[in-house]
Amino acid sequence: MDRHDRVAVAAERGALVDAVLERFFSLSKKRATPLGAPYEHLWGLLERNTQGGKRFRPRMVMAAYAGLGGDDMDAAAYIGASFELLHTALIVHDDVIDRDFVRRGIPNISGAYRDHAVDRGASVEIAEHRGVSAAVIAGDLALFNSYRLIDKSGVTGEMRDRLLDILDEAMFASAAGELIDVDLSMASTTPLVDDILTMERLKTAVYSFETPLQAGAVLAGAGEETVATLGEFGREIGIAYQIVDDVLGVFGEEESTGKTTIGDLREGKRTVMIAFACSTPEWVRLRELIGDPDLTHEQAIETRLLLIQSGAKAFAEDLARGYAQRALARLAEPHIPASLREELHPVAETVLNRVR
Repeated sequence: MDRHDRVAVAAERGALVDAVLERFFSLSKKRATPLGAPYEHLWGLLERNTQGGKRFRPRMVMAAYAGLGGDDMDAAAYIGASFELLHTALIVHDDVIDRDFVRRGIPNISGAYRDHAVDRGASVEIAEHRGVSAAVIAGDLALFNSYRLIDKSGVTGEMRDRLLDILDEAMFASAAGELIDVDLSMASTTPLVDDILTMERLKTAVYSFETPLQAGAVLAGAGEETVATLGEFGREIGIAYQIVDDVLGVFGEEESTGKTTIGDLREGKRTVMIAFACSTPEWVRLRELIGDPDLTHEQAIETRLLLIQSGAKAFAEDLARGYAQRALARLAEPHIPASLREELHPVAETVLNRVR
């Protein structure tokens, strides 16, 4: 399958997931109407937060499912949509934890409710509390209904139980990773590289790669050996993806990444690059710059140069390549069919291309 065909297939599968989510939100808003316009409005904002994404987690579900011979793409779309709704829940709550009021350049749920309260004369403190309160409620709704979408897929019996267990593992691991991230952000010393990798795997890689791939395999009726190998592939490629994402958060092009390249520096985000840099001579100056909320664009340029000079950028990129190569090696196992390799090789290649 060439790149054009892969894009077309991805678009077709994404449309199936979009249709599931559109039906879900349409029914939810109708349910909310008798309970008052404010509640219906909250559901509308939650729906908006699911739109505009890359549908990456559903893509993992459906790639594994199709690569293992699955042919009920409607059922796979429901499982994929459940992971997408879980993703929505986690980012809504993550914004609350990070006290962020904007996502993708527009007000998120917290920001929308905060701005509305300010417009009505509330103080900033009260308005922000209203905003994060609404976001907690919305995230709870998305989280609960991510499980409900498994039931709406039509799967029953042992397979249903297994899929629910996989989704539960995704949520369970992500919560652990989020807690580690909170603790690391408050630590007086820069964490070790291994600490960062553990956090990123638990917080994001498990629910974005490992478990969606395993869910697709279980839905296709794959054996335990295949399900386990896909989990290993997902772990390796998920960690690689997060390392690259952190590099691009500082060195990427804002037009292509959709995020500012100064935000992580001002926040002092703990990444593999920062963990490596703290052991180099450049750290004497870097520690004065990283985490400064008033960091200027000129200082950001200086910070990037120091991260290059210290070897931190190259170290992170090499580490990501290593994880991506190990992920590809997992697909060489004899019990992985060629059709599944064809589905998943482009995932690893995408990560590798991002660091070339």
